[in-house]
Amino acid sequence: MNAASGSRRFAGPAALAFAAALTLSACGGGDSGSTSGSAVSEELSGKVTVDGSSTVAPLSTAAAELFAEEQPKVQVTVGTSGTGGGFEKFCNGETDISDASRPIEPDEKAACDKKGITYDELTVANDALTVVVNKDADWVDCLTVAQLKKIWEPKSTVNNWNQVDPTFPSVPLKLFGAGTDSGTFDYFTEVINGEEGASRTDYSPTEDDNVTVQGVAGSDGGMGYFGFSYFEENQDKLKALKINAGDGCVAPGVETAQNGTYKPLSRPLFIYPSAKALERPEAEGYVEYYVENNQDIAKDAKFIPLNATQEKELQADLEKLKSSQ
Repeated sequence: MNAASGSRRFAGPAALAFAAALTLSACGGGDSGSTSGSAVSEELSGKVTVDGSSTVAPLSTAAAELFAEEQPKVQVTVGTSGTGGGFEKFCNGETDISDASRPIEPDEKAACDKKGITYDELTVANDALTVVVNKDADWVDCLTVAQLKKIWEPKSTVNNWNQVDPTFPSVPLKLFGAGTDSGTFDYFTEVINGEEGASRTDYSPTEDDNVTVQGVAGSDGGMGYFGFSYFEENQDKLKALKINAGDGCVAPGVETAQNGTYKPLSRPLFIYPSAKALERPEAEGYVEYYVENNQDIAKDAKFIPLNATQEKELQADLEKLKSSQ
């Protein structure tokens, strides 16, 4: 799925709970502060627990910080167990919301069903999964998908840049990337290597993208991959590579992710609130704020906002939920 094709799916009671929150909020006003405004007007308190994708975590954190300006008595905690690790906790009833850089998978759905966990899938932003190298790697600006596969495929023995392209210098290639619980790992391996989870294992894996930043920045021949926001935060230390999927070299960025030309590494990002969480006013308020202010939150956190089509679809879904009550 590319970034231009984000979707929104609803699952039973969660949709009804969320719709109830929206209906209640439509009756009140509120000062929007630095964002376009949440309709939640009553003072809320309590805790909301979020975990999952390290890529989506800064977005959920930004949403929490902005939400706190209106609801300072609500404590939102955001963990980074990875998309897979987050769904494991979520489907075990340990968290209210799961951050995800890929859609929930069949085995995870089954785990949630087993525990009676129902949920909504909300597309909250886009991403341009970014391949980065050391800032001083002046020999490379663009790689083909085939070259990336040559580097990252299972049992790859490529360990020097001159094995990627004979015109490149003899510099040891040091690889850093997402851990196996990461949705970024799942997505990258599927679109680059052709099979989810298929990857060479002799690299430095981590669920913390800041570790990848440090590793690549500290290695002359370093390479890694993670969400676009982490590159934007660290572009003084790293260089983002353009990717050639057959139509020429395309750089990761807002426009190329929104229009889908940054192939195959553009993707939507999600949050999954549980129906049980949405029964609590503080969780309802946070999710509602997150959705209704998604554009401002994405910009504040240096994420790629939804494109016009995605935003229109999201707003249409919200209106359907409101009118269903």
